[in-house]
Amino acid sequence: MAAHGQSTVAAILVAAGSGLRLHAPVPKAFVEVDGRTLLDRAAQAFTDHADIGPVVVVAPASHVAEARRLTGSCVVSGGATRQASDAAGLPAAPADAEFVIVHDVARPFVPPEVIHAVVAALRDGADAVVPVLPMNDTVRRVGADGALAGVVDRSQLVRVQTPQGFRRTVLVEAHRCGVGTEATDDAALVEALGVEVVAVSGDEEAFKITTPWDVACAEALAKVIRSAATPIPLGGEPKR
Repeated sequence: MAAHGQSTVAAILVAAGSGLRLHAPVPKAFVEVDGRTLLDRAAQAFTDHADIGPVVVVAPASHVAEARRLTGSCVVSGGATRQASDAAGLPAAPADAEFVIVHDVARPFVPPEVIHAVVAALRDGADAVVPVLPMNDTVRRVGADGALAGVVDRSQLVRVQTPQGFRRTVLVEAHRCGVGTEATDDAALVEALGVEVVAVSGDEEAFKITTPWDVACAEALAKVIRSAATPIPLGGEPKR
């Protein structure tokens, strides 16, 4: 929880996606990776974080009870779109929370350092903060006929991740004004108000799980994390 005297930071964990591209029998947030659901992993990252106060989970209506059982947090039903789900979580965040962090549960391995960087930027005066990563691949335009056009200067491009952080009053106003626009994330809604969005460094481990390939990568990462956390018994290396 936040240290004494610091502004309260609430976290909204968006877990209402269907995950159709995963071809899973359950909504994406309830898919398991190395024996734990994406929701369970993401929720722990925030409930265990010293900078974060109350946590709100936005889940599919069919899985509200299951989300509550997994996280022990306040859980509300999501909407038909990402924007509607984010908006559904806002009223459930405590009124005394000056800042709100919005995180996609499909990024279950977000490091604590990224969460801290977002909160620190908010407490330093930013109204909106997003973690970003540089573009590593060459990026090109494609013409209407499918032929490659020009090379895009990737030095001016970044990949945007979550958690995204906002001053609560700014985010509430952005959602009020952005009804029906179907923005892809909260930062786009806030930018539409003319509010500057500040960037902080993201992390490759906070990748988004969207396809079966991503699940395979997540399984590998989870096993590495679990192995690193396994204590070595007295007498030498653990048996393999």
